[in-house]
Amino acid sequence: MKALITGASSGIGREMAYYLASLNYDLILVARREDRLKEIKEKVKTNVKIIPLDLEKEENVFKLYNLTKKENIDMLINNAGFGLFGFTDKTDLKREIEMINLNVKALHILTKLFLVDFVKRDSGYILNVGSSAGFLAGPKLNTYYSTKNYVVKYSMAIYEELKHENSNVHISVLCPGPVNTEFNKVAGGHFNVESEQAKKVAKLAVDKTLKKKLIIVPGIGVKLALFLNRFLPYKLSMKFVYMVQDRKIK
Repeated sequence: MKALITGASSGIGREMAYYLASLNYDLILVARREDRLKEIKEKVKTNVKIIPLDLEKEENVFKLYNLTKKENIDMLINNAGFGLFGFTDKTDLKREIEMINLNVKALHILTKLFLVDFVKRDSGYILNVGSSAGFLAGPKLNTYYSTKNYVVKYSMAIYEELKHENSNVHISVLCPGPVNTEFNKVAGGHFNVESEQAKKVAKLAVDKTLKKKLIIVPGIGVKLALFLNRFLPYKLSMKFVYMVQDRKIK
């Protein structure tokens, strides 16, 4: 068994690597920071291939696929992504475009290309890392929320297509709330609520994916909040989200 993980150098991606290795998966780990990937390789007992790439660049996404398409991958995990706090008229446009390239374009390309291969052989798992933000509008974290809406809905639609094709390929989308990772440092904010531990979330995500669950939401509190949000008018929902984001800005 073999898994390819993007954004594998820290946080949920790193913990997924450790957990999958404990399940005897060989690993292909992708991230910009090669030194971090080497640390993971040294700590696990299964075979690990390291591919240091910046997936914000479209050519590197296709390069990654071409490097790994013959590896007989059983599970693709699209975990790479980042956020950016701030008012939309004040955040850096270049950084937002880089976010869209990574959170949306890279995930879309890899999902599409590996999905075609998986469907041809009629096996394989795809786990896209979305967010509970994928069900909401996010003032002060606008572009990030929008990208995660794309990830969630894109994954859900593929799930239904595969179902109608009677395919043995499965796709899941992980939608956590706040997780204790480097996200805050990169995004420029901090959470004032208790974060889920990355190790716990990673294990749940892999286990639920292997059980063919579509939407994976860690934590009773997050599940309840998303359920109640269904009954709120959009303007009230956005007001609540704004209040939460306002507490995160440094």
